[in-house]
Amino acid sequence: MTTLIRQYHNNDLTSVLGSWENASKVAHPFLSTDFMQQERENIPNIYLPNADTWVAEVDKTVVGFIALIGNEVGAIFVQPEFHGKRIGKALMDKAKTLHSTLEVKVFKKNKIGRKFYQQYGFNFMQESLHEATGNQLLRLAYKS
Repeated sequence: MTTLIRQYHNNDLTSVLGSWENASKVAHPFLSTDFMQQERENIPNIYLPNADTWVAEVDKTVVGFIALIGNEVGAIFVQPEFHGKRIGKALMDKAKTLHSTLEVKVFKKNKIGRKFYQQYGFNFMQESLHEATGNQLLRLAYKS
């Protein structure tokens, strides 16, 4: 299996939304349907136009993405059937080539995301309340 990391194109939107939706169901079962529906609208209309987004392609199919806002990882999602296949690592490695330090916010209840960031080498910075959902957020940092 060869993974290609390349810049996002507008025709990747359906695949990116699919990666986000499917991975979110696994990582964020605690988030409300209303919140997730709003985020689904925000991704193409607010987040992607303001982010430096890269996709992971396997056999010419987009299976994940990372969206950077400066050195902040705004999103990183990989189709669940590709979890554990180093695609998230490849996306984070790309981000690391662009920024020597990275920061990310992850829901405290997101055990999948927290484990991934810990294994990658991110360190805890602070905890805060995500007001829109009432869930705790952790801010993590990575320095190469």
